[in-house]
Amino acid sequence: MKISHIEHIGIAVKNIEESISFYEKILGLKCYGIEEIKDQKVKTAFFKLGETKIELLETTGPDGPIGKFIEKKGEGIHHIALAVEDIEQSLKEAEAKGIQLIDNKPRPGAENFEIAFLHPKSTGGILMEFCEKKQL
Repeated sequence: MKISHIEHIGIAVKNIEESISFYEKILGLKCYGIEEIKDQKVKTAFFKLGETKIELLETTGPDGPIGKFIEKKGEGIHHIALAVEDIEQSLKEAEAKGIQLIDNKPRPGAENFEIAFLHPKSTGGILMEFCEKKQL
């Protein structure tokens, strides 16, 4: 698999507007995009830091994955996303090396990316995401 960089770090938050305010007013970063992914019950906000981004994640329903995460663990780092050249091949290689997959096939994510998650039981306790920018 070909990993080029950390695409983003996903951070689960209870209130995305309050969190955006912190990142903008305290850290001096600029939120450049807010997007809702309805089928994942999540609202996202993005900040760019060089080639890497911070993605804030707010649940749009308590039964969504971010709502469940916050209920269990509280706010904080949810996942690390790695930019890969070929997401389907990367998933096959990870699985062949014994990594447990959450997603066997890529699915649509924010910012026109295809995404797929690796189970934390196979990655040292860290929820890892592969992502690849879809060609338009």
